[in-house]
Formats: sequence, C-alpha cells, structure tokens
Amino acid sequence: MRRGIRGATATALVAGLALAATACGGGDGGSGSDSGGELSGTVTFWETSNDAEKATYRKLAEGFQKEHPKVHVKYVNVPFGDANAKFKNAAGGNSGAPDVMRTEVAWTADFAGLGYLAPLDGTPALDKTDDYLPQAVGSTKFKGKTYAAPQVIDTLGLFYNKKLLKDAGVEVPKTFDELAKSAEKIKAKTGATALYLRGDDPYWFLPYLYGEGGDLVNARDKVVEIDDGAAVKAFKTIKSLVDSKAAVTDATDGQENQLKALKDGTVAMAVDGPWDIEGARAGKAFKDKKNLGVAPVPAGSTAQGSPQGGWNLSVYAGSKNLQASYAFVKYMSSAKVQQQTNEKLSLLPTRKSVYEVPAVKDNEMVRFFKPAVDGAVQRPWIAEGNSLFEPIKVQMNKVLTDASSPEQAAKAAGDAYRKLLKDYK
Repeated sequence: MRRGIRGATATALVAGLALAATACGGGDGGSGSDSGGELSGTVTFWETSNDAEKATYRKLAEGFQKEHPKVHVKYVNVPFGDANAKFKNAAGGNSGAPDVMRTEVAWTADFAGLGYLAPLDGTPALDKTDDYLPQAVGSTKFKGKTYAAPQVIDTLGLFYNKKLLKDAGVEVPKTFDELAKSAEKIKAKTGATALYLRGDDPYWFLPYLYGEGGDLVNARDKVVEIDDGAAVKAFKTIKSLVDSKAAVTDATDGQENQLKALKDGTVAMAVDGPWDIEGARAGKAFKDKKNLGVAPVPAGSTAQGSPQGGWNLSVYAGSKNLQASYAFVKYMSSAKVQQQTNEKLSLLPTRKSVYEVPAVKDNEMVRFFKPAVDGAVQRPWIAEGNSLFEPIKVQMNKVLTDASSPEQAAKAAGDAYRKLLKDYK
C-alpha cells in the first residue's frame, strides 16, 4: 500500500468498455520493434510516487532508453489520489491510457477484472519469477493469470522522534494503550502531541482492526467480518485517542498534514510507511537523520498487525507497443533497478536476491521493515478489494465527528460490504 486508498471512490465502468479497451489505445505508437527485431517506438509510463521519490523514478525509467535507444520512455507522474480514476477513465474510454501503469497492490485485481490489463504469463515482462518474495506475488494474480510484476513491497510502522520521547522520559509504546498513557507526559515535557492519527484514510484503520483480531472479509469462505466486535473495538480506539487529545487528526489531506507535523516536531509519533522515510528526514526535526526511529505499529488489546502494501507494474491491454512495454516492466522490476531504488529511497525490494546485496542488507530501514513485511497481514486480493475501503472511510469520519457510534459504524460498514459482495454472508 502506498499513501492510502484515495483512488477507491472511482466509479466502475461498464464491461463493454473494458472489452473495447483491448482493441487499441496506449502510448504514442510504434509496433514495438523494427525490421531487425530491435525494440522501438514510445512507452508511456504512468508513475505515482510522491515528491521525494519522483525524480529518482524518472531517472530510473529513462535509464531504459540507454539499453534500448530506439525506444522513447514518456514518463508521466500522476498524483496518487487521481491515478486510479484517471486510469479507469482512460482505459474505459479507449483514449489516453498509458502503456505501463504503476499499480497499487489493491488496484491490480480491480483493473484486471475490468479487462484493462494484459496477462503477463509467457511474456518477457516476467523474468526470474522464483526470485520474487512469495508474499509480493499474491497481489499480481487474478483468476489464475498474472497481471503485474511486483516492484515494491511495504507495510506500516511507527515513526517516532527519538529526542521528543527521550525528553518526555517515555519508552516507545508497544500498544495503543501505552501510547495513550504516555501522551500527557509527552505534551507536558515537550509541547508535542503524542500521535498524528490518519483519520482521513481507511488504510490506516487496518492496524487498529488487526490489533483487535479482526479483518475486512474472509475471502476464502466469503464471509464479511468488518461488522464484528473487533471492528467496534477498533473504532472505539481511534475515537478515544482523538477525544483524549493523545492524537490529532484531519478529515482531509492527512498525508501532507501528517508528514508536516512529523517533520516540524509538533507530533512525537506517526504511523507511516517506508515511502515517507526520505520526506520525513527532510524536516527540521530530523536534521540529524538518526533522530528518526521506526518501531512496529502498536498492538491493540489482542494482537499486533499491519497491512501488506506495495506497488506493481502492469501493462495496459490496449497498448500499441506491447513488446516494448513488456521489456520496460522487466527492466523496472529487475534486481538492478530495485537495488538502485533501495539505495536512493530506502524502499523495500520484491526480489530476494537484492536483500543479499551488502548495501541493501545494511540499510537501517530495510533492517526494520523487512521483518515487518514478513509478518504483515495479507489483504484480500479480490477485484472488489480496493472498494472495501470507502465504507470504512465514511464510517471513520462519522465516528470521529460524533455522527455515529462505533457499533453503528461497524454495522453500516458490514451492510455496505454485503451490497458490494453479493455472494458473501
């Protein structure tokens, strides 16, 4: 997962458009190879990284041209919050879709179910597949076919300001209850609020849900689980943290506001992912980069858990330059490029071999996040997986604004799930 699920509200397009998308579209043209078999033409690449990452990704993408000088890579950075809907509109309207899309892990099955992605099995895009982390492969599959190559894997951790916690005389909290109990001391000693709580984004609700032993759905048995007692407890936890002033939150712009609060030192802690490591270190609170600490997400009353996230690379089914697009995916998901990505951005590779490289193995953030990823909770990789977050987003807002009780919120989310998932109990 990267930076939330803000693309989840896009309206689904009709199946007829999905079928039409396979006929034409894609980048600026070219058959993919000249008469001698050399790759040529244009590959349009939609990339969704943040401001701290995009220059690196652009340089990496353009590096493909050095290996294939007759191919032009048209790099387009698409804001994450717009990317899901923008791709669906372009692919469904059969106009303007990219050849290659950087897809959030929950988007892959969604796009594949609509017919917008090209199967990659048997193509050059999938290279040395035994080298991929097994847990990274799950989100690339849909109905027995592979629709993406894993590029980055991640999960959430607790970012904390070492100096603020030391000045307050408190330990890094292992549970949300411990965090709440330390908040008054942190405020009195440092003036900082203990936690920034992402109340605007349902992805950040998952650690609270997992911490109570709950889940969204049981995809194997087709059972809705969001409306059980665990979800009620999770809603109660976020409400209590905000009401007690142990945490601050916002209804919108949580990504930007959380990072700013962390960088400025107005909060001591934030639940965040490796994509914000470099962004956080750019702030005045972390002029000494060693002041940024990372710990496991605090546990709830019964468990500790954080969702598996990450990014895949997918090829548009209607691309006019499939061969060059396959080669581009192979390149961008290669061990060489993943190593470069880690060295520049501290993001976690999806290839096992990259973790054996000394520079990667010695990376402080890799040393923390790799075990965290290994223990992360797999989300339901179903076509509706991305849509499961909108009902939670609505109910989080209602709970935090006193428009609903935790019990009412859990029930409403369950009702919404059963309307979305017709064959679920």
